[in-house]
Amino acid sequence: MDKNNNSKDLKFEFFDVTADVGYKAYGNSLGNAFENAAIAMFEVITDTSTIKHSVEKQIELEAEDKYALLYDWLSELLFFHDAEYLVFSKFYVKIYSKVDEDPEIYFLVATALGEEFDPLRHERRSEVKAVTYHMMDIKDENLDVMLQVILDI
Repeated sequence: MDKNNNSKDLKFEFFDVTADVGYKAYGNSLGNAFENAAIAMFEVITDTSTIKHSVEKQIELEAEDKYALLYDWLSELLFFHDAEYLVFSKFYVKIYSKVDEDPEIYFLVATALGEEFDPLRHERRSEVKAVTYHMMDIKDENLDVMLQVILDI
């Protein structure tokens, strides 16, 4: 990815982190940025362009803030990869909050589309051990959202 492009043109970009993988995911909404963060994570694992959409997983999460929601979202997808050998390449994410509640709670409702990893068709890249909170960042300014994530590989 060309790091000189306007962030609105990029879905995600990787950056150098010692012994780990870091990336920034972009979107025109928080849900769209979460979708792109998931695609970036699976790009670390394999070439997502080779993934068929024969398996559908419904995911519902709630968390006390956007950071915990991002961590839980990516960790849930990584759980499906580790437990059921699934890889995903298409996501539909809706995020909402109940701002009238104290404390404010964030909710995620999502669909992930993919298939079981097939070593004959899917390139094996890096093993992602875990999502981390290290250097995690979320900038949510109207229609320009940026998420920064570090994966432990």
